[in-house]
Amino acid sequence: MAESHGEISAHLAEVYGAEVSKQTISTITDKVMDGMAEWQNRPLDRVYPVLFVDAINVKIRDGKVANRPIYVVMAVTVDGTRDILGIWAGDGGEGAKYWLHVFTELKNRGLDDVLMLVCDGLKGLPEAVETVWPRTIVQTCVVHLLRNSFRYAARQDWDKVAKALRPVYTAPSEDAATERFGEFQEAWGRKYPAIIKLWENAWAEFVPFLSFDVEIRKVICSTNAIESVNARIRRAVRARGHFPNEAAALKCIYMALMSLDPTGKGRKRWTMRWKAPLNAFQIAFEGRLTPNNN
Repeated sequence: MAESHGEISAHLAEVYGAEVSKQTISTITDKVMDGMAEWQNRPLDRVYPVLFVDAINVKIRDGKVANRPIYVVMAVTVDGTRDILGIWAGDGGEGAKYWLHVFTELKNRGLDDVLMLVCDGLKGLPEAVETVWPRTIVQTCVVHLLRNSFRYAARQDWDKVAKALRPVYTAPSEDAATERFGEFQEAWGRKYPAIIKLWENAWAEFVPFLSFDVEIRKVICSTNAIESVNARIRRAVRARGHFPNEAAALKCIYMALMSLDPTGKGRKRWTMRWKAPLNAFQIAFEGRLTPNNN
């Protein structure tokens, strides 16, 4: 714990100009750990319109320093607010068994139904979702798909590639998207075959949202909330450098999450123009949200 003590006392000294004894810090740390266990096991809503699953890489010095993913699961609630349901450490080799464990944990906390789950091509995840919530639609995050596309393109082509891909993900239907993708392939396939392969591999999990109302698409594509959460986590993780173990990394991320919105004021801002998307979800998913709306 010495490292944590030093870190916490440095933090308190910096923020409050306070000198704090080791004993006090021990008490604070224990309270944090208790709070984290309680938070990670709290009861959940019966249904959420959307879950986002995202990974943050942290450096953990277990023998040698290695990059390890910490997964954040964030929900859009029936009221249109954002709620972080939990954080889980992975080892980078996650598959269906790992995701089955995470989703079963969420189900055991009372989460019976998820309309759509948005993620970035995580191996084994769709199979696990099908086992736990068979009616859930798994959707590849379009923002991630675009970002990954740019990795394969020269910087001077970014604008052109973005412009050429836009008709694909704004297409009114899957057929239209297939056609637009064919055009993209003709224009860029020779120069950037890796981008074509990326979209082809993701296609089955990319197309579901094309059959939905634009209001639902907006919710799925607006990753601002999760991006701002990630930015806060990354700042906290960068400040620390690397962690002695998994527990220390999870604790740091938990504390960063708790400081995001301690009073809940941000939640009110997050309840964007929610009525239209809510109605679109109600119609598209035939009342699966209603039991949660008292």
